[in-house]
Amino acid sequence: MKKYAYIGALGFLAVITTEFGIIGILPQVAAHYHISIDKAGYLLGAFALVIALTGPFMTLLASGFDRKKVMLAAIFIFLITGIVSSFSPPFGVLMFVRILPAFLQPVYIATALSVAVSKGNKQNENELMSIVFSGVAIAMVTTVPFATYIASISSWEYSFMIQAVISIIALLAIYWLLPPMPVNEKKSYGSQLQILTKPTFIVSTAMNFFMVSAWFSTYSYFAEYLTKAKEMNSTMVSYMLFVFGIIGVLANWTAGKMLNKNITFTTAFFLSGTIIVPILLHFSGANTFATIAVIALWGFLYSPSFLNASTYMISSAPHAMEFANSLATSFGNLGVTVGTTIGGWIIVSKGIQLTPWITVVFGTLAFTMMLLRHHLERKAPLHHNPIAPCKLEGTTPI
Repeated sequence: MKKYAYIGALGFLAVITTEFGIIGILPQVAAHYHISIDKAGYLLGAFALVIALTGPFMTLLASGFDRKKVMLAAIFIFLITGIVSSFSPPFGVLMFVRILPAFLQPVYIATALSVAVSKGNKQNENELMSIVFSGVAIAMVTTVPFATYIASISSWEYSFMIQAVISIIALLAIYWLLPPMPVNEKKSYGSQLQILTKPTFIVSTAMNFFMVSAWFSTYSYFAEYLTKAKEMNSTMVSYMLFVFGIIGVLANWTAGKMLNKNITFTTAFFLSGTIIVPILLHFSGANTFATIAVIALWGFLYSPSFLNASTYMISSAPHAMEFANSLATSFGNLGVTVGTTIGGWIIVSKGIQLTPWITVVFGTLAFTMMLLRHHLERKAPLHHNPIAPCKLEGTTPI
């Protein structure tokens, strides 16, 4: 039943609007609080770091609760964040309310994925997961660029008001359209923790970390990069976010179909953007039309990254999908933190033009991890088939 997947996607839209909506307004926030752009980047990096450190534990703790109540509680906290942030509180308070929903973000993602696949066909689980993750791409094409545009013509506080409105809509949809979903059987912690001893899972986790670090070393400063390196104004940046996002919707749908056929190839195909996009950004120079074309490609190859990372990690531990998914979320967000931090340091110390090359370095490391996993799987061909799609049988994420 795809209805549950679309409800999960709506909540994901609220989550991503709150987490990444800050990207388009970082320059305005930095100017308002009289801080450097890398300090403003902490609003994104700290959010991701909390997820990285607490994600698996919070997900395991919430695993025994009614899934509908868990989703409602998570989105409610995101709503509070949007409301408080819209009043432009002192920077310390803004940082605190930004961090608060991070504790429940991975819980929401894991629960929404669980709800989506619980009523679906086993052969279409990756496609149902892609519907939930489409909330990321939809946010990139609607709420994130719209919030950036509104901030560019009025004030950055309005961006947070939009985030609050989206959270209210998601909250009402979950409350009215999702039935109570109590957990009938809770898996033991020990059975899930065993995956930490699997070399292929450890390598897959490292691939996830490096891939997300690669993308976010530049993407976290999307507005700053286009403003300084490509000489675009705030309104033009909002248009670029729109282009980025609308291509991303198509990319998530495409990735969902591709993952059902071959997880390894799909992951490598989209990961190639961490090498291709920075090179094209360099050679596009000041040519606006060339830059727009590169941004469109950037949006296509970047947008399914979280979906690909989760599926790639889960495929190495299909019988502990709950814990694998929570670790995918945590290490992905650790990648957000590291990428954002290093990208900010490069901007301050070396210049904004060099940040895309950090993407190349991390992307190369991610490809290295994929090759290492392939080598490990060839040594144990009876235990895993890296060519076939992951069927994820016997359990669903919580």
